[in-house]
Amino acid sequence: MYNGIMNVYKEAGFTSHDVVAKLRGICKQKKIGHTGTLDPDAVGVLPVCFGSGTKLCDMLTDWDKEYIATLRLGVATDTQDLSGQVLFQAEEETLSALTRERVQESILGFLGDYDQIPPMYSALKVNGKKLYELARAGKEVERKPRRVQIRELEILEMNLPTVRFRVVCSKGTYIRTLCHDIGERLGCGGAMETLTRSRVGIFALEEALRLSEIEKLRDEDKISDMIVPPDAVFGACREVKVTPEARRLLENGNKIPLRMLTGLDLPQAKERLRMYDGEGRFYGIYEYHAGAKEARPVKMFL
Repeated sequence: MYNGIMNVYKEAGFTSHDVVAKLRGICKQKKIGHTGTLDPDAVGVLPVCFGSGTKLCDMLTDWDKEYIATLRLGVATDTQDLSGQVLFQAEEETLSALTRERVQESILGFLGDYDQIPPMYSALKVNGKKLYELARAGKEVERKPRRVQIRELEILEMNLPTVRFRVVCSKGTYIRTLCHDIGERLGCGGAMETLTRSRVGIFALEEALRLSEIEKLRDEDKISDMIVPPDAVFGACREVKVTPEARRLLENGNKIPLRMLTGLDLPQAKERLRMYDGEGRFYGIYEYHAGAKEARPVKMFL
């Protein structure tokens, strides 16, 4: 069984669930899960977890994500991208009145925190029903705004009425909705034309593997070479080993007293640590509690 994370390139036309289903067939392994959906028309990085790495799925969704998107101004659709039904189309004179300076100012004005209303065509649930199921049935329900954060925003190319930009954002941000909201702010409508997810945490587009490449690796018995071990995604956490007497505590996922931690200066309160036994085998992520002078398990992987 494979254990860890693989950087997969999701191609257009596949859902994230499609990718997982195909990987189960390619790798002959059932325990596989993805770390966050991408729209079928979108492409790019989809970290996929294998075996014990599936315990990372809920943690990796918290990572910042980077996207390259193309915005088409002058049109609004029910799906907030160009695959949907057109609800509004701006007059030619409205588009002609747009200036590069005004468009740039409006786009960059979304830097920082803002309240975003999730789109109807999304997998979010309201009263047990997915929003896109309600939308397909012709129903629209009230959605509460959610605070999201646009950490970086860079205009890469502007050829009005289209704008290509790079965005780094917090989890839960819909780039389709960002495009829609930019169009609303400009008063001309806006919809997402293309979307590429270029980074999720440590996983970059340049290293992402297509399904055909993974099949070739399977035939060459090299899939293991492309599986990132679970502890590798926690590089920001300090590595800690336990003394021999703490081995049983570690195996049972118990708290570890500070005196049983080796190779570590006094940790900070609430600091997260990568916990290993004396032989260097990774067990999980712990959090240090200064008052009790002990490390407590957050997520165990063995």
